[in-house]
This record gives sequence, structure tokens and C-alpha cells, in this order.
Amino acid sequence: MNKPELLAPAGNLEKLKTAINFGADAVYLGGSKLNLRAFADNFGNDELKEGIEFAHNRGKKVYVTLNVFPHNEDLDGLEEYLTELYNLKVDAVIVSDPGIIMTAREVVPNLELHLSTQANNVNYKSAIFWHKQGIKRIVLARELSLEQIKEIRSKLPESCELEAFVHGSMCMSYSGRCLLSNYMTGRDANRGECAQPCRYKYYLMEEKRPGEYFQVIEDDKGTYIMNSKDLCMIEHIPELVHSGITSFKIEGRMKSSFYVASVVKAYRQAIDAYFENMDGYKFNEKWIENLGMSSHREFHTGFYFGEKNKQVYGSSSYIRTHDIVGVVKSYDKENGIATVEQRNKIFENDTVEILRPIGDNFQVTIEDLTNMDGDKIESTPIAQMIYKFKTDIVLQEDDLIIKAKEDK
Repeated sequence: MNKPELLAPAGNLEKLKTAINFGADAVYLGGSKLNLRAFADNFGNDELKEGIEFAHNRGKKVYVTLNVFPHNEDLDGLEEYLTELYNLKVDAVIVSDPGIIMTAREVVPNLELHLSTQANNVNYKSAIFWHKQGIKRIVLARELSLEQIKEIRSKLPESCELEAFVHGSMCMSYSGRCLLSNYMTGRDANRGECAQPCRYKYYLMEEKRPGEYFQVIEDDKGTYIMNSKDLCMIEHIPELVHSGITSFKIEGRMKSSFYVASVVKAYRQAIDAYFENMDGYKFNEKWIENLGMSSHREFHTGFYFGEKNKQVYGSSSYIRTHDIVGVVKSYDKENGIATVEQRNKIFENDTVEILRPIGDNFQVTIEDLTNMDGDKIESTPIAQMIYKFKTDIVLQEDDLIIKAKEDK
């Protein structure tokens, strides 16, 4: 039985490096055109080249999304862009539109193609059709159960891979194909500009009573009638493995580096633990605790087991217990001094946690806090300022420093 690939989101170069450092086998990202996260940082060609080299030097892969539903004007320059991606040695492109697929097959026939979840593949006949068009991997629609995935896998040739989301935000529309954003705000969700109107709070107003708002209440739980919970399958690694899924995908190109690090680490540990001892495998509660530290909504298992209650009715806000406050840039072992880049404000004598790829989190206390000139400071109020503090605990470059929220 092959170990599945762990595929992580990379909204920018920092997140790409974080994902790989914390255990991802591959990352997916948006380039300069035709991807469904128009408001992510995304990658220019120079950054993409650096990211691909970083990944390939570590034996990891990079997939680039071209999964919009393009209008005519979006196709301008498509051939040149595909050629650029091929020359940069991306490992695959993720596509959904037949026109883009046809163009890729014509212009860069040796470039690996993965079919986006936006294509709504929910049966084996469709998967076979796409595979015959040159698609190497099918990213399955999220509306499938594990039993349905097993059946699809059993009817496909071994050369056709399957990828499925195992963690992250869920869209209340069918595999993310939604008109609400375009209709209400003019931002086209299927061209990468979703305004997430499903997260809005709604009221009912009768046309002859303007200004009189009546709450839209469902089961007395609230008014967020389209606000879905987050998918989380970390407690079901064995079932996912035995379903025949090739790649376990984490959602979240718009999420923080802290989110990427904590989620990738948890799933890396769970997958590795299962393959190290299948017969004696036990779920570790620390994995789910670590997932809860970064920004998320209430967890559920999506469509995998037919769980009925997939919506959060009380609020559209996120849950998180910790904030990232810094990234370690270097550590002076001789003097016990850590140099850190600020992400959120901390204070002298704060107790913080260190998140790194291997091992459990551990605590350190911020002592002798100074700026880069060596001047004593009480806090770190300036965004991305470089500061130093003293600790006898040896830190490592790229360790993430996180701090419990006081109002958790």
C-alpha cells in the first residue's frame, strides 16, 4: 500500500517554504493568471522559479492552478503562459475548463494535467473520460462519500490518480460553482474573486415595510444559513488511506503561514504514525488540539460519512486559540540570543510556544527583549520589526513563535 501524498496550499513564497519545511510532499499555488484565488498574493515568474527550485531541491512537487472558467478575454496569452510554466518545470497544472485542457495538450503535451474539483467529477465514467483526454489525476468533487470514492477507484486504471480534500473550508455551493458573489457584488467566484456572501448575515424584509428587518432563523440557532463548517478528517486517516485516494489535499491558500504549518504538521504526523504501525495505530489527541490553534470554523467530516449538520448558524467568525507572533531568523548559541521577525505584538516576560516540524510544541519565556540596536524594549509594536530575546533553549531558523490568545 502506497503512502498518500500530503498536498498543502501555498498562497505565497513564505507559505510554500513553510508547507514543505513542515512536511508537505507537494504544494499547489496560483501563478499570475487563471487561478481561483485572485486576491491571494500569488506568484510572479521569479518567485515561482525560486519556489520550484526550493521544492525540487527537497524532492517535493509544485502544482499550479489554472482552474478558472475563462471568458474569451481570459484566454489571451494562454499559450505563452502554459509554455512559461512548462519551462519553469512545474510538476503539473490543475485545470477545469475543456478549452484550457485542449490548449495545454496542443502547446505543452508533456505537461502533467490534474482535473480541478471545479469540474465536479462524481463518477467513474467521467473520470475515465477525462483520463482519456490526457488528465493524469482527478481532484474529486467534495460531495462524495468514502464508499463512493472506493467504487470510483475500483473502476479506474491504475494510471489514473485520485486526489481529495481532507481539511479546510467548505463551500455551500456545488464544488464551489456559485453565482451568489457575482450576482450580489459583481465579483465572479468562478474567475477567482469570490466575496463569500455565503458567510453574510441575512435578514428578511417585506417590500412594503422598508427598514423593518425580520431575522431568518433556522432551529433557533441563528441567521447564517449558508455558512458551512470546516472539513477535518484527521481522525480518519486509516479510512482515507484504504479508500484509494492518491493525494490528501488541504484547503487554504488565503490562510496564514501559522495555519499552513500547524495543519501540515498534524496530518504529516498522523499519516506517518499510521504507516509506521498500522496494526497498533492510535489517534493522538494532540493532533486535533494543534489544528484548533490556528484559524478555523467548527470541524466536521463533510460528505465522507453522510454527516447531516454541515452548517454553522450562530456566527460567521473564525475560532482560534493562538496567534503567530514571530518567525525565528537565527539563533546565537554562544550567547543564547534569538533573532526574530515580528508577526504580532509580544511583551517582555510573555510565555510563548515554539512550533517546529518535528516534536511537540514547547514553551519559552521572552526575556531581555531588545531591538536590533540592542536597546531594551517592553514590546514589539511595529509590524515585521526584527527583535531579539534571550533564551537558553536552543531555537532553530524558521521556528514559529505562537502565543495563546488572552480572550480564547
